[in-house]
Amino acid sequence: MSKLYIVPTPIGNLEDMTFRAIRILKEVDLILAEDTRTSGKLLKHFEIGTHMYSHHMHNEHKTIENLISRLKAGENIALISDAGTPAISDPGFLLTRACVENGVEVECLPGATAFVPALVNSGLPNDKFIFEGFLPDKKGKQTRYLALAEETRTMILYVSPHKLLKTLAEFIPYFGEDRQISVSRELSKLHEENVRGTVREVLNHFEKIAPRGEIVVVVGGKPITKEPKKSKFSPEE
Repeated sequence: MSKLYIVPTPIGNLEDMTFRAIRILKEVDLILAEDTRTSGKLLKHFEIGTHMYSHHMHNEHKTIENLISRLKAGENIALISDAGTPAISDPGFLLTRACVENGVEVECLPGATAFVPALVNSGLPNDKFIFEGFLPDKKGKQTRYLALAEETRTMILYVSPHKLLKTLAEFIPYFGEDRQISVSRELSKLHEENVRGTVREVLNHFEKIAPRGEIVVVVGGKPITKEPKKSKFSPEE
């Protein structure tokens, strides 16, 4: 029976590619790649000669019907993104949903994704957390910040390097400058950096050193204040 494989690829260090991922990419009939030029370098490195087809946010609505037809006809297809696990702030959700709706089997391989190591090495509570991905650029941003300001769980965001300073400055009126955060940059790569501290401390750091590369921001949740215990005796007593 045909199947759609969701295959994570390294977020930086090529040694994070799994043996299983390499085998699947060699065995499938077609690989869907976010950017065939970027993925072409990865496939060449691992000597994978499977044909690639471009599948990205600008064409995924148009290609799904054809891909479902190919899967139903018996082809096995793998979906990869430029880095990390597809469908996590990358194309993949629409095709996965279409497969589920059409009775096509979907299998997601475990593998690299940026937010997990960023959360774990942040030193912030990770028993409960929420993944926000990229915040809205304009419309809806304030509404989202107001909701996040009341969030007690640890929050994970993806931020472009050229927007990091502005984003950290925006944190102050909503989270306060003393809220604990962690900024992870270039995870798994040669120049990996993890900067931890208050919003103000981390903002001061990146004002001196321009941020570069892929960035994950982890924000501590709103502290839970415990209400004082009420006396068992009433004032009249």
